[in-house]
Amino acid sequence: MAWFRKREHPKSPAPGEERTVRTEGLFVKCPGCEQMMFKREIEDNLNVCPKCNYHHRIKAIDRLRMTFDGDWKELYGGLQSTDPLHFVDTKSYRERLEAMQRSTNLKDAMITAEGKVGGHPALVCAMELMFVGGSLGAVVGEKITRAIERAIHTRSALIIFSASGGARMQEGAISLMQMAKISAALARLDEEGLPYISVLTDPTTGGVTASFAMLGDFNIAEPGALIGFAGPRVIEQTIRQKLPEGFQRSEFLLQHGMLDAVVERKDLKDFMVGALNFMNHDGRFQKLDKNT
Repeated sequence: MAWFRKREHPKSPAPGEERTVRTEGLFVKCPGCEQMMFKREIEDNLNVCPKCNYHHRIKAIDRLRMTFDGDWKELYGGLQSTDPLHFVDTKSYRERLEAMQRSTNLKDAMITAEGKVGGHPALVCAMELMFVGGSLGAVVGEKITRAIERAIHTRSALIIFSASGGARMQEGAISLMQMAKISAALARLDEEGLPYISVLTDPTTGGVTASFAMLGDFNIAEPGALIGFAGPRVIEQTIRQKLPEGFQRSEFLLQHGMLDAVVERKDLKDFMVGALNFMNHDGRFQKLDKNT
């Protein structure tokens, strides 16, 4: 029995035969500057194009890794929808959920976790756009509400990363009620003097924008993020006017007073830590004076 075996290498192309190299997945075309570049080059730059600064969409789990100081603990990960309306369109809602759960390895469109951000205790919620468009349903609403209640109980800050197409139509009025439910919980958080930082990413639309995404003590967004309620085409058809350049982009909203800041991804954590330091007076979070 031989101790060593010769490794078999792929056959070299015959003389005159064309040699092919597989490059699938190695390159990506940037939607901002439309240039082809190595996918790894963008990933190493926090998924931001090094040439034009276009901020690519990233997963919810990556948001948490970029935000927490170190270890963090996921909360309420077992919650999943029960398909309350038995909704069916091109296929049943239950089948759609099962397909999304397999492809994303998540139960629903939100990851909620607890840890420290800049040394401050914090609850961080991150929406997963790849799960039914990051839509707001009963599970997302319940997770955020529980996170708010836990923040009150543990005297922690709250940070929510929004990335959503709006309310989830497959859950009807139940999904719409999550807007009021979360807003009421945020009012209790405010009464307790605990900070809430809302980070709006591309895209943040519909019922999410119309509720918790715009209710932060600090409302900040990444560059170029699409933020709004109805889409630009719907608005143009309704008012029968041409919308201005950059309408519903984060820079436009900042210019018109709807955001507090537009922050690049590489500076996002430092900005949030600075905000938490500002609100944490003598080791206790204090309510911001809305009149200053």
